[in-house]
Amino acid sequence: MAERPARQAPKAQGAQVLRTEQITPHMVRVVLGGDGLAGFSLAGFTDHYIKLCFAPEGADYAHPFDMARIREEYPRELWPTTRTYTVRSWDPATRELAVDFVVHGDEGLAGPWATRARPGDQVTFLGPGGGYRPQDSADWHLLAGDESALPAIAATLEQMPAGALVHAFVEVADAAEEQKIVTRDGAAVTWLHRDGRPVGEALVAAVSDLDFPEGEVQAFVHGEAGFVKEIRRHLRKERGVPLSRLSISGYWRLGQNDDAWRAVKREWNEQVEREENAG
Repeated sequence: MAERPARQAPKAQGAQVLRTEQITPHMVRVVLGGDGLAGFSLAGFTDHYIKLCFAPEGADYAHPFDMARIREEYPRELWPTTRTYTVRSWDPATRELAVDFVVHGDEGLAGPWATRARPGDQVTFLGPGGGYRPQDSADWHLLAGDESALPAIAATLEQMPAGALVHAFVEVADAAEEQKIVTRDGAAVTWLHRDGRPVGEALVAAVSDLDFPEGEVQAFVHGEAGFVKEIRRHLRKERGVPLSRLSISGYWRLGQNDDAWRAVKREWNEQVEREENAG
């Protein structure tokens, strides 16, 4: 059997923090810039994302990280940890890249970093990636997600085709977490407040109770994996929406940190597909 080629480390890019903004009590926007973004560009998706790289304590390499050298010269415990975040906006004229972070105190890795970020701080990231954009061919659009999907939903609403029929649902903790989103044709978000209820409960109910318009839907459903699974089952089984019309993924999983979720996400997704196919 032929040996598999060695996995190539992705090329990292560098940037620096220009400014931060407290969007809501639990959402912080970090705007990145600098000469490191001179070659940065997007491919027209509305769910573009980058992978921020965080050096562990004890690492002595500098920004931007040389991922290939780090993997060759350092033990795995000193490799950077990555966290995936949606590109909220990109302005090529000013080279400003905005990324929004959900912050819950000192919980997690990226959220506390965003809270502490100051102008001039250096950042290393991989990407961008992406795969979804609203299509003119869809008769209508369904957008549903929690706070983690809000940046992508907001970017999507801002780039919807003129005259598009849109039903957008975003679940947040309470009214203080709502954001103003300026859209082309005035398409509005239906804000759902948890107010102490389980994550996703309000979203599942809203999508299930929606009187679906006639024609083909293009759906974007992202957020906590548990409710994403429920909405996916509803769309596939009860509404008959083909997978080709869905962009659907669990960004995170209740009770698991990011690393633990990523370790089992592929297997979890395969199990969801098996359950669907089994009826």
